[in-house]
Amino acid sequence: MNPSPEERPVRAASTLILLRDAADGVEVLMLKRHGLSETLGGAFVFPGGKVDAEDAALDGEHFLDQTASVLHDRLGEQDIDTATAVGLYVAALRETFEESGLLLAQQLAPAQSDAALARLAQGTAFNALLAELQLRLCVDALAPWSRWITPPSSANKRFDTRFFVARAPEGLLARHDERETTEARWVLPRPALQSYWDGELMLAPPQIMTLAHLARHATVDSALTEARARRPALILPHILGQGDTRTMCYPGDELHPVRERAMPGPLRLFARNKRFAPLDGFEGFFG
Repeated sequence: MNPSPEERPVRAASTLILLRDAADGVEVLMLKRHGLSETLGGAFVFPGGKVDAEDAALDGEHFLDQTASVLHDRLGEQDIDTATAVGLYVAALRETFEESGLLLAQQLAPAQSDAALARLAQGTAFNALLAELQLRLCVDALAPWSRWITPPSSANKRFDTRFFVARAPEGLLARHDERETTEARWVLPRPALQSYWDGELMLAPPQIMTLAHLARHATVDSALTEARARRPALILPHILGQGDTRTMCYPGDELHPVRERAMPGPLRLFARNKRFAPLDGFEGFFG
């Protein structure tokens, strides 16, 4: 017998939103999921994935540039211990490196990055790789942005995902891994949402709402300043209806159990023509 929606396990996951300044505003790194992926196949997502036990076991004194207690405080989650908090940061960096080839580590030269990718492809574990190359992860560069929990009513696997933001490392080339991802693309938030609106690009609601939020920032510094000045928003969407009649309600909406708004942008998305849309049309993303 299959478990009920409420009984399905909720896996911890981490996502890293990498930003860089461009002539027309802030660009965001997005990766296209392989079309055969079980989760969000063919969609553009931010790098990230499930937290592994080894992520929390990393020796912070030697391989992290910030203490576990500080990282724990920044998350603002008193119900988890410091090791779990560290694992969330490490998972964001590890998954981003595995999927895009970008690693936030102190004094990492492009040649070192290529060597690290080669060793990873040969099967070297991430923690062993850090020890082998004597690399210290730049966890201090990550700012908690939001926390998205898949609602019980969703037909998909359930995840409890912490979203972090960080400035992209300079001098390193983003690439896709040809296994989980098939394309790496730097996008401007508003044009990316326009491409989604026009049916040219597939996005899931957490990416839609995050891009709508980031579209309000003209520089990376602006986005990072906001992230560091507040606690990350907790977002457990409330879903009404099914299939193409679904309505996705967010904190602050009158139909959501939490009445306090958690983020800017629309409070409700409607499933229309195989996409999620605000009531007020495209401009509703930015209202």
